[in-house]
Amino acid sequence: MMATNPIIKAPSLAMLAFGLLVAVPTVALAADSGDERKNCPRGQRWSDRDGRCVPARAEDLIDDELLQQGRRAAREGRYEQALALLHAVKRDDDAVKMTYLGYSYRKLGQVDRGIAYYHEALVLDPDNVATREYLGEGYFASGRVDLARAELQEIERRCGTGCEEYQELHAALAAVAPR
Repeated sequence: MMATNPIIKAPSLAMLAFGLLVAVPTVALAADSGDERKNCPRGQRWSDRDGRCVPARAEDLIDDELLQQGRRAAREGRYEQALALLHAVKRDDDAVKMTYLGYSYRKLGQVDRGIAYYHEALVLDPDNVATREYLGEGYFASGRVDLARAELQEIERRCGTGCEEYQELHAALAAVAPR
C-alpha cells in the first residue's frame, strides 16, 4: 500500500483559500490562555503585533487553517507534522504559531530551541499564561528550576493560583523540587 503525505499540498491550499473566502468569516485564534481577545469581524484577523484586528488577505486565511492544523497536531503528539504545518505559516507575528513551534521542538527534545520560540511568543503576547506554563516546563526540563519558578510567579500574577496553567506547573515543580 502506498503511503500518503499528511502535509497539505499546494493545490489543496488554493482550494481551501477560496472556500474560506466564500464561506467562513475570519476569526481570531487564541492560544490556550483564555485571553481577552474578541473575534474579529468578517474580513479581518487578529494581529498580535498590532494588538487589534487588521484586514485579512487570502494568504491569512491559508495561514489560519495551517495554524489550526499545526496546533492540533502538536496537541495530539504529532510534533514533526506540527512543525511542518507551523513553519508553512507565512505570518511571524502570531504568538500561537511561536508557542506551538516551541512546544513541538521542546517535546522533540530540542528544549533550548523550544524556549527560544516561547520567548518570541511572549514578545508578541506577554500575558499568555499557556506560553508561560510551557516555558516553565522547558526551564524545568533543562534543570533551570529558578527560572521555572519565576514563570510560575508570572502566571500567578496574571491568573492567580486557581488557573489550570498555574496548577500544572506548580504540580510539576512540587513533585520533584519542593520549596
